[in-house]
Amino acid sequence: MRAVDLIIKKRENQVLTKDEIHFLIDGYVKGEIPDYQISALLMAIVFNGLTEEEQLNLTYEMLNSGDKIDLSSVPGIKADKHSTGGVGDKTTLVVAPIVASCGVKMAKMSGRGLGHTGGTLDKLESIPNFRIALTEEEFLKQVKEISIAVVGQTAEIAPADKKLYALRDVTGTVESIGLIASSIMSKKLASGASHILLDVKVGDGAFMKDLASAKELAQAMVKIGNNAGRKTVAVLTDMDQPLGIAVGNALEVIEAIETLKGNGPEDFKILCYELASELLLMTKVVDSKEKALELVDMKIRSGEALEKLRQMIQYQFGDERVINDTVYSLKQNK
Repeated sequence: MRAVDLIIKKRENQVLTKDEIHFLIDGYVKGEIPDYQISALLMAIVFNGLTEEEQLNLTYEMLNSGDKIDLSSVPGIKADKHSTGGVGDKTTLVVAPIVASCGVKMAKMSGRGLGHTGGTLDKLESIPNFRIALTEEEFLKQVKEISIAVVGQTAEIAPADKKLYALRDVTGTVESIGLIASSIMSKKLASGASHILLDVKVGDGAFMKDLASAKELAQAMVKIGNNAGRKTVAVLTDMDQPLGIAVGNALEVIEAIETLKGNGPEDFKILCYELASELLLMTKVVDSKEKALELVDMKIRSGEALEKLRQMIQYQFGDERVINDTVYSLKQNK
């Protein structure tokens, strides 16, 4: 088997087998297949797409290329939430603390910016001294004790995806539904949560510019998640304009904190309430949308959700003064 033959096969819009995908991904991770050949393969995939079976096989190859987090020692329901990204999208910083304050374990592995959007990790690193790299032991301990942790993808978790993720960003191969779905779901499955909520952005500020492609991406990811035995739900949300009024890593952290204090912009608040309530319904914390929204509002008003964010910052060595002095992070990161 030769990489060049498989590149040509995909260029000719033929379907790659499970063994062929394994050969390509395994060879790339081991350094036996160079970047320039995988770049050519990625471009062929962008032009011709991936079948449902190819997407599933690619996801599993990336998933099995490294370690997986075992959350079985963590009591309770474990959930994860992912957004496909957009301008001003800082929802994880609000939704995860809300849901964690309701008793659900939010064990989240996040990414950096891809294309034109900043990632959750980039935003969190605007908090002075915040540490996105935790050992598995630290990660599990934190989730057990405070029900929330947001960390970066380690070199040991889906290393194939990490290499492909970086390569796609510099080769103009970001906007591929099959590649996006497989990349996202390999990390979601590796992080070990039993319930996964996917926020698929659609509009001028998103990777998916139109409703049809956003639906296709959502359906692809839900199929992968459910086939892997995880309760997976996707929601489509508008990204025709920036979310909220703050754009920029430190500014978005400030806006997230203000939203947890009940002072956030209305469009951002509505989205956070919707996503948090969906997670509460998925995990059966409540049995109706009305009850879910009421519980979310109560956690905001009581300050419990904000306290979860403060705890997470403290556990991950960040300066928790940003909670009470929201311009502090800007002062420290000029």
